[in-house]
Amino acid sequence: MKTYKTLYFNKSNDEVRMMAKGGSELIQYMTVQLVQYIETPRSERKLKRAMAKAGREHWLTRWFGVGAMSLLLWKRNVEEHHITDKKRLVPQAAESE
Repeated sequence: MKTYKTLYFNKSNDEVRMMAKGGSELIQYMTVQLVQYIETPRSERKLKRAMAKAGREHWLTRWFGVGAMSLLLWKRNVEEHHITDKKRLVPQAAESE
């Protein structure tokens, strides 16, 4: 019985990696990743995480698409105009009395 390896392309650091079906190669891969993580300074890991988080789109857009986001923005706009209209009416009513 043959074990097949599959290639996949990692976009973040532009390299092709091999994923193995066998357990020993998987352990070796995980060990290399863990050592690289430990050797990286904490500040660099935080910076990398912050950059990745900043590059993501809003959770509402990711989960529900652009339609839900546009409805939310429309609702906020309507509420803002409604509040400003009420504020404009209050001083005018006080002046007429």
